[in-house]
Amino acid sequence: MWDAVQRNFALVSIVLTVAILVITPILILRKYVRIMFNIIRDTPPPLSMGPRDFLRIPGEPVSFRAFDGLALRGMFVFGEHGGRPKGMILFAHEFASDMYSCARYCRPLLGAGYDIFTFDFRGHGQSSCPENYQPRQWVTQHELADMMGALAYVEDWLEAQGRPPEVGLFGISRGAGAAIIAAARNPCVRAIVADGAFSNDTTLEYLMKRWAYIFAKVRFVYENHPPQFWSFLRWLLFRECKRKLHCEFPSVRKAIPRMKPRPILFIHGEKDSYIPYEQTQLLYALAGRPKHLWIVPGAKHNQSVVTQPQRYADRTVAFFDKYLAAVSPGLELRWLDESAAVAPAPRRERRSARRRPRPALPA
Repeated sequence: MWDAVQRNFALVSIVLTVAILVITPILILRKYVRIMFNIIRDTPPPLSMGPRDFLRIPGEPVSFRAFDGLALRGMFVFGEHGGRPKGMILFAHEFASDMYSCARYCRPLLGAGYDIFTFDFRGHGQSSCPENYQPRQWVTQHELADMMGALAYVEDWLEAQGRPPEVGLFGISRGAGAAIIAAARNPCVRAIVADGAFSNDTTLEYLMKRWAYIFAKVRFVYENHPPQFWSFLRWLLFRECKRKLHCEFPSVRKAIPRMKPRPILFIHGEKDSYIPYEQTQLLYALAGRPKHLWIVPGAKHNQSVVTQPQRYADRTVAFFDKYLAAVSPGLELRWLDESAAVAPAPRRERRSARRRPRPALPA
């Protein structure tokens, strides 16, 4: 055999070189996909809301079905309108919360004369959860089925009450992503408020770069790859999640351009250390008009309503007054965008931030 290798040294060298060039990248990709999958599977979410962060508002409990047939629980909370509601708003809570958290965000809307329908996503509150599925911080086809089921239930209820089957959506973080994707598939949605929204694909690519800094042994792995590399790595990660976690990750980024333009108000905390506000700015850039963006100074993830409660109330009520209730069709809402433009950090700060990243997951 050694004589054969010596006689065909050039051919053997080519084969070994090709093998090394093929096998080495495969081993590297497998390693980092495994690390990222374990982080997605095992890392607990950041605490964005305490159990005593708000006072519950009682409502009229109901049961309904998700689009895949799973039993869910929700409730109607009726506003102060004396029998003449301005409109119906469907509230979608953040991860690790429940339907009662609508009180944290929607109390001013109830006082302004809107009715609220709020519900528990699967695996939260009083809703069921399949045995082979564990909810996580990311929007999957399961949360989308819950959102579509809630929309269909509210639409049928409005028609039975003799009211126009038109709704507004108010989503928080993961709930905001599910609301936007569902709106792209349901024409009854008139207006959307999305607080802390993000797209699975772009956010995971951003986080993968931070994770690579921590776990990569060679700087080349995380500093010199083109954007296509991170997209391919994210695609591999999604395939691994589909195989082991039995879920798919729809893209908010892709849903927005396919959606018939609806009025959208994006809200995001400037100091959000889990989902940077640039992720919401990306979605805002893709949305059709009318659209509004409010980057809340000093607010962390899902904390805009706590940091500036009065402005939060004024802006959400004014937005739905104009685009859902149409009680103020000529209302000028430029003031909603007064914080839309946030200057990027100086170059020196950005480099420093890259040198000291921390892995994080959204709520």
